[in-house]
Amino acid sequence: MELIEGIDSGILIWIQEQLRTPWLTAFFRVVTALGNAGLVWIALAAALAAVKKTRRAGVCAAVSLAAVFIVNNLALKNIFGRIRPYEVIPGLAALVDKPSDPSFPSGHTAAAFAAAAALIFARAPLRVSVPAAALAVLMGFSRLYLGVHYPSDVLAGAAVGTVTALLVSAAAARLRRRSERGRKRASENGEDRLRGETDK
Repeated sequence: MELIEGIDSGILIWIQEQLRTPWLTAFFRVVTALGNAGLVWIALAAALAAVKKTRRAGVCAAVSLAAVFIVNNLALKNIFGRIRPYEVIPGLAALVDKPSDPSFPSGHTAAAFAAAAALIFARAPLRVSVPAAALAVLMGFSRLYLGVHYPSDVLAGAAVGTVTALLVSAAAARLRRRSERGRKRASENGEDRLRGETDK
């Protein structure tokens, strides 16, 4: 853990000293604000679910967001209880309001990757899934740039979000296959009854 924390700290200090500029700070503040309470992802999931062609992708994204909130924010954060980096690393400045919840894993990143991965697994149109994936990556990096998460927080959040979306997508595919088999059996039974009545 000491090795990981040393690497984490070194990366954050390097970002602060080498990458921070006024225009990048303004940009990443906007990016990270989009993920506050998962608002941009909830809005995207709702918009997709409202359209028949993309409904499955929207529903998968919505369920993934709900599941990752429970797993990541309610369970894992409280289990690990990691202190935020700006409270530990000397000289590191947070560039947004300081969150009050534990640091590990990153909730912004988990939600972003859960939604983006769900869209990819559900085969949403590329014009939707590609920008969503790009925004998820930017959102994860914004948490480092702004000094509110360690790199390992962000990596763990991305992993938790992706795995959650994968499990939700697999469950949705299983339910869909079961439903299709049920409809097929019902159709076959209906045809059998019709043939029986015709034979009489």
